[in-house]
Amino acid sequence: MATVSLTGASKEDAATVFGVLRTAFPTDRPADDVPQEQPGDHSAVWSAEFEPTQEWIPADPIPLEGSVSATLQGDYVAVDQLFEALSTAFTVDHSGAASGDQEEEVDLRLTTKR
Repeated sequence: MATVSLTGASKEDAATVFGVLRTAFPTDRPADDVPQEQPGDHSAVWSAEFEPTQEWIPADPIPLEGSVSATLQGDYVAVDQLFEALSTAFTVDHSGAASGDQEEEVDLRLTTKR
């Protein structure tokens, strides 16, 4: 399992990103579970767990309204597979990473492919 956390995005963009990952990999969230806005001035953080597999269906490029900050956290293979899946649908820029013995955490910025 790997965790994907999204920030700095509209609920629509968060739903788009999770939709791409949900199409590619099993998740802990039901299909009808979509990101919801929370009242107040707090920044929203949406997260879900995915079980990356060797075989997945690549997505066509999908537009986003703005940029999305994504943090991928899990074992090295799972994070690499999530990164590959996101790269098929969006332009992905690395903004940071931290590695350990068994896990890594990668910070990304997702935007619409041009």
